[in-house]
Amino acid sequence: MRKVLFLLILTLTWSVGNAQTDSYSKTLKKYIEVSGSMQSFSVAIKSIMGNFKNMKTGVPDEFWKEMETELSGTSIDELVTMLTPVYKKYLTEGDLNEIIAFYNSPAGKKMAESTPGIMGESMQAGQAWGQTVATRIVNKLKEKGY
Repeated sequence: MRKVLFLLILTLTWSVGNAQTDSYSKTLKKYIEVSGSMQSFSVAIKSIMGNFKNMKTGVPDEFWKEMETELSGTSIDELVTMLTPVYKKYLTEGDLNEIIAFYNSPAGKKMAESTPGIMGESMQAGQAWGQTVATRIVNKLKEKGY
């Protein structure tokens, strides 16, 4: 009887936990969609595909189109599955719902639309800043005789 009760409790606990994770994952995916991050992931997939196409020039275009279609659908779900424990560590599902509400506002929609451009230009600015910092360090090392 104890074993049956234990197994019942274990199964129920797993089912409830799994349902909560599934709900959280769905909310996280919605956040990724409304925040504009989905576009960034799609751009990343196209970039990865472009790199492979350049390395494997003999492969027909039809293969690359097929792979891009496949990855665009399934890899996002895989990514959400991988990101769920990370986001869960820092944000509740309620937090995500509030953030989603922001992204559904006019300012949030503008932010989502602007994010890819902001990220691209920010990366360029960050690279330039990093080069400036590296140059200052190298110059200071030379000045101090290291």
